[in-house]
Amino acid sequence: MFNNTLSLPVTDDQPDDFSGKIRSRPRRKRRKSDFRGRTELANRTCNQLTRYWPLFLFLSALLLLAFEAYKIGWRSRTSESEIEIVENKPKVVDSPVKKTESNLNRLDAPRCLKLLPPEELQHLDFPLNKDSSVPIKKVIYLSESNAPYDKNSQQELGTTRFNLFTGFQMFNQREQSFKVNETASVHCGFYSEDGGFTISDVDKSYMQTCKSVVSTCAFGGGDDLYQPIGMSDASLQKVCYVAFWDEITLATQEKQGHVFNEDHFIGKWRIVIVKNLPFRDQRLNGKIPKMLAHRLFPNARYSIWVDSKSQFRRDPLGVFEALLWRSKSVLAISVHGARSSVYDEAKAVVKKNKATPEEVEAQITQYHHDGLPEDKRFNGNKALNEASVIVREHTPVTNLFMCLWFNEVVRFTSRDQLSFPYVLWRLKVLKNINMFPVCTRKDLVNSMGHIRKAKPLG
Repeated sequence: MFNNTLSLPVTDDQPDDFSGKIRSRPRRKRRKSDFRGRTELANRTCNQLTRYWPLFLFLSALLLLAFEAYKIGWRSRTSESEIEIVENKPKVVDSPVKKTESNLNRLDAPRCLKLLPPEELQHLDFPLNKDSSVPIKKVIYLSESNAPYDKNSQQELGTTRFNLFTGFQMFNQREQSFKVNETASVHCGFYSEDGGFTISDVDKSYMQTCKSVVSTCAFGGGDDLYQPIGMSDASLQKVCYVAFWDEITLATQEKQGHVFNEDHFIGKWRIVIVKNLPFRDQRLNGKIPKMLAHRLFPNARYSIWVDSKSQFRRDPLGVFEALLWRSKSVLAISVHGARSSVYDEAKAVVKKNKATPEEVEAQITQYHHDGLPEDKRFNGNKALNEASVIVREHTPVTNLFMCLWFNEVVRFTSRDQLSFPYVLWRLKVLKNINMFPVCTRKDLVNSMGHIRKAKPLG
């Protein structure tokens, strides 16, 4: 048999050239890492920053300062160009007009004023007269005929705004007027036939027919006349709308095309022209229709006063029901939206230049002397009110209250919110007052703001 085994001799005597060939194979060189180089660069950079950081900080601050200066200069140039553009435009009263356009005839649903449904408002009527349990049954208005004044006594008054319209109320008469009796005697305007606030017989006859009234006034060419909205057909038959103008306002409105018809109406407003206004201060003239509606409308049982800067936008009968009849109140007025104290309001009046510091000081000093507390609450309500809307029943007590309030405004300042809390505090028999919140007042009217400044009498 054949031997298929192959024998390979293995000895240590291998030729050196084989192992040499293996050893002689070239080895690739590794690429050196650049980490060391980067580290050195970072170190050099840090060293430079550490060395020169104050210089870099200074340059950064300089650049920032230059940038801010550029922005300020740009804004200044922009403002100057805008002012130049405005100055070249015709001068018009922009903000009140814009406000008027946005608010006029706005009749959104009331948020706080709880009115009856429209179908009930159509059938709403005045309640029957009821006997009053208040101690004041009758008010006698002092006049030249029943209480002639002593001209020599005017020296006591000094320089005041009392005149033939108001009568010359002495201080002892002021004190006496606050005393509650079944029959009260008080100065309440219209003291003399020569006192001014002259109204034609035709207008007087119309005003005597009013059983209830919504009234406003604009003297000295002041605000425009805004037509009332939101009333029911029944209210139009039972409520008068009367606007008092003087001859300056009449001329101003005629220039704007607002001319009343032969019946003296502009829209729903009956225009009553007043001549011979008794005060140079138009704000004080405006207090006459605002506070003395019972003297102007002797047969009216209810009235609503609305400042000329506002548009009345609710049903008057519904307002009487919501603010008077439902709560068995005889007077409804808004609380003040910003302050609660008469003394704080006095500071604000002076700060806003609404009255001179001297006349405000005289009023507040007198009230403090009389003991008016500095409380911010009175009978559970705010001690300060805002009188742009006044809703009231004409009773002996409310009529007396309005007379006393008017006399305080004449004696001291025209800012009636300073004297309202004082008179309310002194006349303690008037308790059933509805002091409604600011949101209710906003539900009653659309506020327009004053359009133009009233011209004082020469």
